[in-house]
Amino acid sequence: MLRRQISLFVLSTTLLAGITSSARAQTTSETAQPPAAVVPLSSTQAPSDTSPLAKASQLYRTGKFDSAVQEYEAILRADPHAALAYVGLVRIYLKQKKIAEAYSAAAKAVEVAPKLNAVHVALGEVYFRQGKFSEAENEFLTLTKAGTTEPRAYLGLSLVYEAASYYKRAKLAVDRAYSLDPADPDIQKAWMRTLGLQERLKALQVYLAGETNDDAERRRRLEELFVVLQDQVAKPSRSCRLTTKVIEMETKLELLLRDPTHMRGFGLSVKLNGVSSKLLLDTGAGGILINSKIAEKARIKRVVQSDIKGIGDNGAATGYIGYADSIKVGDLEFQDCYVRVIEKGSVIGEDGLIGANVFSDFLIDLDFPNYRFRLSQLPSRPDEPGSAAGQSPSSEAAKFHDRYIPPEMKSFTPVFRFSHHLLIQTRVNDVGPKLFLIDTGAFSNTITPSAAREVTKVSSDSTRTIKGLSGNVKEVFRADQLTLQFGRFRQKNVDIVAFDTKSISDDVGTEVSGILGFAMLRILEIKIDYRNGLVDFLYDPARWR
Repeated sequence: MLRRQISLFVLSTTLLAGITSSARAQTTSETAQPPAAVVPLSSTQAPSDTSPLAKASQLYRTGKFDSAVQEYEAILRADPHAALAYVGLVRIYLKQKKIAEAYSAAAKAVEVAPKLNAVHVALGEVYFRQGKFSEAENEFLTLTKAGTTEPRAYLGLSLVYEAASYYKRAKLAVDRAYSLDPADPDIQKAWMRTLGLQERLKALQVYLAGETNDDAERRRRLEELFVVLQDQVAKPSRSCRLTTKVIEMETKLELLLRDPTHMRGFGLSVKLNGVSSKLLLDTGAGGILINSKIAEKARIKRVVQSDIKGIGDNGAATGYIGYADSIKVGDLEFQDCYVRVIEKGSVIGEDGLIGANVFSDFLIDLDFPNYRFRLSQLPSRPDEPGSAAGQSPSSEAAKFHDRYIPPEMKSFTPVFRFSHHLLIQTRVNDVGPKLFLIDTGAFSNTITPSAAREVTKVSSDSTRTIKGLSGNVKEVFRADQLTLQFGRFRQKNVDIVAFDTKSISDDVGTEVSGILGFAMLRILEIKIDYRNGLVDFLYDPARWR
């Protein structure tokens, strides 16, 4: 029987932001500094409260989840109406990636104490993980408008705002959360992301010196980030700056083939330290990932070992974070940038991947029908003078900004941004919305079995192989006819591939119910504004008759 192979190259979210910094990481303004009266604290600082709830909370904060569960369950045996014990269980289950159990605990907390602020914060946290951002925002915003002193209400609100590209509001909210509880590990991590380079390094050093509740994968990536930040502080030139004064650029999209008769995707010609390569243009990846062969030719300098994770059930691939003196794409040249290297041969048959977020200082135009890649200047915000794209303001002038939609971009669709991931609200057979990943590196549209089962029949499909950076997906399904609606478009899909994207959802921190892939996206012209979290899709039906 014919086996059909579908390649999906989604990289895990990295704490290193690729070759360009995100809006929140670039800023080192006064608003980005810790409140004057607040000193970073280790999450293991001994609490003065010795109550059973405080003991259980401290066990949670130091990653001793099984012991924390036992403490909370003992509290509930003594008092079945102890709502704060249910709140504690919600957070443990979310850390353990047990989303159904977390929702059940939150529902029970609401049942026994419907007016307790902490209960609604926990419910909001579950909604956020489920991808229900409107519901989450409502829970958090209702409390913060009333002046609650629940720290995680402000943390939750900051995460919603950050995903929606309201960085200024997110910063104000996380600062408030940190001022109320600087020892909460989740608040510490969110707050650290808003700091300037040296302040972030110091705060991360304090954080890693204590016990935390991060899983092994998150801990490893934080430790990698610490090494990279140390490298940046020791060698300030490694700032990944755009050295060419260009406000617009156009170049050819290179057709990449899976075999002599089938398209794989579109790529860009990229020179790394003068070595030519063709990198798959991948909106589902972040920064630049190259294979070891290209890295050796380009003499990429190794900085820190870093395994690389993507779609697949075979675990992470070995690799490292390296340093390139020069990266050239068309008329652009970036200097002193970090890249990722995968050490096991090629990257699924190509020289590597380049995330569209590499060009996040520009308005990006992926004109797939005409094989063209264009960059142009982003419109100036109302509160700033016009400046060339890619020319970052000085650290003294850098500020956090909220999403701005200029008149000429009113047709664009707002998306939720998690690092390089762009998630768009999508209706499935008029049910939803669900969050789908815009991913030009994935060959076809896919959906999770759970999302598909809400609206259609799902069956096992042994004829298809899903392959990504982490090998093959073990369980593949097929969903009957589905209609996906996103932005201004609707598309019918027959026998759509279905597989579990839990690894992506857990990594991002919210539910990703499917992927919009290359086979469908290639008929569109796609414009992306990473700065404001906006995407536009243009379709010319005459071209495809």
